[in-house]
Amino acid sequence: MGGHALNHTPVIAVLAGGTSAEREVSLGSGRASAIALARTFPTRLFEVNADALPAGLDPARHVVFSTLHGTFGEDGSMQRLLDTAGIHYGGCDAASSALTMDKTRTKQAAAARGVRVVPGVTFEASHKPTADAVVAQLGESLVVKPNAEGSSVGLALTATRAELAAKLDAITAGGWLVERRILGRELSVGVLGGRAMGIVEVRPKSGVYDFKSKYTAGMTEYFAPAPIGDTLTAEVQRAAEAAFAGCGCRDYARVDFMLPAEGPYLLEINTLPGMKETSLLPMSARCVGHDFTALVRELIAPAIGRFQSSQRP
Repeated sequence: MGGHALNHTPVIAVLAGGTSAEREVSLGSGRASAIALARTFPTRLFEVNADALPAGLDPARHVVFSTLHGTFGEDGSMQRLLDTAGIHYGGCDAASSALTMDKTRTKQAAAARGVRVVPGVTFEASHKPTADAVVAQLGESLVVKPNAEGSSVGLALTATRAELAAKLDAITAGGWLVERRILGRELSVGVLGGRAMGIVEVRPKSGVYDFKSKYTAGMTEYFAPAPIGDTLTAEVQRAAEAAFAGCGCRDYARVDFMLPAEGPYLLEINTLPGMKETSLLPMSARCVGHDFTALVRELIAPAIGRFQSSQRP
């Protein structure tokens, strides 16, 4: 490093907003993260309003901390643009971001590492299965959701063959997933550098952790750490680490599980999870002693390391 050390301190470029259904959530994450990062690093918040890199990003000066959620932000598209521009960024790379946005591929990759996954049927709107065929395979209590959207957008629960048939009829575009509905406790685990942090239990008062429960104050109770005992805690943490590794994740992610009597089932991996003080990843981090400011510092540290290595002559 020597006398060049000053050149090696990047400005953290926080990306927020985006064009997905989760734009408002992302703006909140971005503001909170930028304020916290600015306590340690020179930081600038960039609002993203198109499916493109925001103007003013400089690969020689900036390291990106993205809080873009959902389509384009989280599915590998923004990551590919950053890679092409030679800009270092925190979090999962383009390939693992694309993989984890696809719930079916995520399940396949995690199952290959021994993680329990929910039985399901994947289909395109143009080739829908019949309700009879799905019920014969999975039973009547089902969850129908888009194969690649976040924040429970488009999620529906069906309890009868008729309800499923009506829901299938209403689907006109896109890739979809029907899964057996697993009833149990909902758990969320932050993974930092490949290691699981604390487990958060999510108890929605409505019984379903949908968009309304997630983003309406008082609709959901959270327990951090989850009161599930040491043995189950270790099992869920091992499963989170295995899913993270199996999907090729980098730096950090949030891994969600459903916990019925037989043990944890993987629900999904969020590579760019909500990042307000009250979000699940920060709750998980607080269980292991990281406050919000310390957490964002840890999340961006590996990207700063990659940036500094690339800057050395």
